Amino acid sequence: MQQITESLQTKLSRLDREKAISGLKDYFKSEIKTRLNLHEVSAPLTVIKGTGINDDLNGIEKPVQFLAKSLPGTKVEIVQSLAKWKRLKLAELGVPAGQGIITDMRALRPDEIISPIHSIFVDQWDWERSISIKNRNLDFLESIVKDIYKSIKETERYIVGLFPSLKAFLPKDIKFIHSEELQYRYPKLSPKQREKVVARDHGAVFIIGIGHELVDGVPHDLRAPDYDDWSTPAVGNYKGLNGDIIVWNPILKDAFEISSMGIRVDKKSLQHQLSLTKTENRLSLSFHSKLMNDELPLSIGGGIGQSRLAMLLLRKKHIGEVQASIWPEVLKEDLKKSGINLL
Repeated sequence: MQQITESLQTKLSRLDREKAISGLKDYFKSEIKTRLNLHEVSAPLTVIKGTGINDDLNGIEKPVQFLAKSLPGTKVEIVQSLAKWKRLKLAELGVPAGQGIITDMRALRPDEIISPIHSIFVDQWDWERSISIKNRNLDFLESIVKDIYKSIKETERYIVGLFPSLKAFLPKDIKFIHSEELQYRYPKLSPKQREKVVARDHGAVFIIGIGHELVDGVPHDLRAPDYDDWSTPAVGNYKGLNGDIIVWNPILKDAFEISSMGIRVDKKSLQHQLSLTKTENRLSLSFHSKLMNDELPLSIGGGIGQSRLAMLLLRKKHIGEVQASIWPEVLKEDLKKSGINLL
């Protein structure tokens, strides 16, 4: 695959950088809406605690909570993602199979360890699409991943057109590989090390089946049990109808996750995954009860990092260069000395 170097980073004024970020986001959202047949909707920043709507992501993160004066006795949470809320929205709007919704999600994840690619503030395109039962399979999942990747490639073409010194570097096609196969190929490497090797070798990969234990008894990564289906048999002995889109970042020289997504749990996989994680008590929550009572559509969905995509395509070393967030003052000063100015 084609490589680029740091010397090809375009130097933008802060105003031009903001214009580039805005233009990139607008272009990608238009692309993905067309390819996946999505309708734009408004999204909440907060949800009521105890409904099961908020996501605990890999199962352990705790959301920001507060008491609202006008809602006495009610605990409110700032969203961490909208995976479950979107499925409820599909049902509320009566969105038919083959169509879906997309929203600009803003969230806080206070347990996030900040780094060049992580912030406690999260901005992503959260999307969800109703599907029929015949599409709950790996072939359909892969077809949606290909459409998303085409949108990323088109956005890269758009940005290179605006800033010709930014040479296109993403490969034409995305590679599909199961997390179980990755472990088989590189048994002595950690999951993150495996991601780095396969992303470097192929440029863009979709790692399938994240959440279920691999043959060594450890999952590739953790996933909450009640949105992505990571336990249904997919092909052969492999399990999972979900995964991550990961590309090779030539500036960071590392694997770089752009999206986590998947076909969502149905009644059978929800019960199974709650059993595996010993969280059957969630079945009494509002969201889970609706799913078990056939009040929610089958769906596929995910989140696509807005700042992650901007960081990648604008060749930035730190997510703070494309996103306004909070950082330790000592970090900001150190980065400034290196020529990295955070927004």
